Amino acid sequence: MDISIPDDAQYIIDALESKGFEAYVVGGCVRDSVMGAEPGDWDICTSAVPQQTMKCFEGRHIITTGLKHGTITLILNKKPYEITVFRTDGVYSDNRRPDSITFSRNLKEDLLRRDFTINAMAYNPKSGLVDFFDGIGDIHNKTIRCVGDADKRLQEDALRIMRALRFGSALGFTIEEGTSDSILRNKKLLHNISAERIAAELSKLLIGKSAAHMLASYLPVIEEIIPELIPTDGFEQNNPYHFYDVFTHTIKSVACAPPNASLRLTMLLHDVGKPQCYTETDGVGHFYGHSQVSADTARRILRRLKYDNETVKTVTELILYNDSDIKPGNKEIKRWLNRIGEKRFRQLMEVMKADAMAQAEEYGRRKIASVEQIMPILDEIIEQQQCFSIKDLALDGRYLIAAGVPEGRAIGEILSELTSMVIDESIENDKTKLLAAALRYAQGMLL
Repeated sequence: MDISIPDDAQYIIDALESKGFEAYVVGGCVRDSVMGAEPGDWDICTSAVPQQTMKCFEGRHIITTGLKHGTITLILNKKPYEITVFRTDGVYSDNRRPDSITFSRNLKEDLLRRDFTINAMAYNPKSGLVDFFDGIGDIHNKTIRCVGDADKRLQEDALRIMRALRFGSALGFTIEEGTSDSILRNKKLLHNISAERIAAELSKLLIGKSAAHMLASYLPVIEEIIPELIPTDGFEQNNPYHFYDVFTHTIKSVACAPPNASLRLTMLLHDVGKPQCYTETDGVGHFYGHSQVSADTARRILRRLKYDNETVKTVTELILYNDSDIKPGNKEIKRWLNRIGEKRFRQLMEVMKADAMAQAEEYGRRKIASVEQIMPILDEIIEQQQCFSIKDLALDGRYLIAAGVPEGRAIGEILSELTSMVIDESIENDKTKLLAAALRYAQGMLL
């Protein structure tokens, strides 16, 4: 099997071989190439120790932050290439990083320490594909399988539990039985992993094409990192709008959302507060106030997982507004645009659509139809640059001050009132008419 290697990666291999060392591209770039995908990064493994590697590339831009792990990063044409010596790992006392490493001259020993067979292949144009653990077979069979003993691999680095789920989701692969059993056995080791690392893998898992399948199949793992989801599993809604329990509805809505991390996090958490809001009247279930409870719970979860502020804000706002009854009318849409902006409103439409697609068919169809009526109106508002915010007004605060309106909080109040009037179509977005209305409003404030 031939793999097309970028010129810079080939240059690195040639330079190391010219000094008598072995060198291969390794890991994800080999996997992606075998699968016909475009690799994002090209990593190299070599028999040269870091000092020997650095000598090979003397005068080049070299970053040595990974030196203690046997890695240097070589910058060629503004692109980084990680070059790591063949190595074996010592004990992983923290379930994340080896306490020590030992440099090796043996490629097989290096590949044996890697996580999954599909990531434990190496390639060199002269040697061809090196595949000691049948990664090719697992790619053909669409299987995620640990290299060697699964318990050992996952106990070495518990983040591999989430990585297995992430690869399964992204590639549409199933997880081999022994690896799957080990994942469930060792799931509590995730508590030894930093929140940021788990969040990064969770986001990648959620945007994969098989996210719903992984969430359903490995709920016990997800519950280790988000225990707030436990009450949703099997919680019947007893409501004509829903024929799924809360968690089944949740994962189906995740699959229906666009593959965007914030949107899919929203769907994962949008009903997390439902169980604690449940009431029943004449055998029909209700969830009054669940949007606020779910938004508050989601905020706590995302903060705990150390998500960035923008993601927290996006997800909690979308959850809070998800159940809003938005009518497909020009004025109402402009009020919403004024409230949350165009970007958030478009995201909200995606969330509402995904939610509807996972509900009872008749109700979901009506909700989807409403969203589809809203979108052309929204597009027209944006295309025609209709006024829906203070910045769209034909005048601004400086103009009001120049016209004699006193500086201070009153300026903001007046601009806000003018915006509402324009949205309600009680006044045109015309500078002269707006100024007259502003002066009348200011006069009333002074009386």
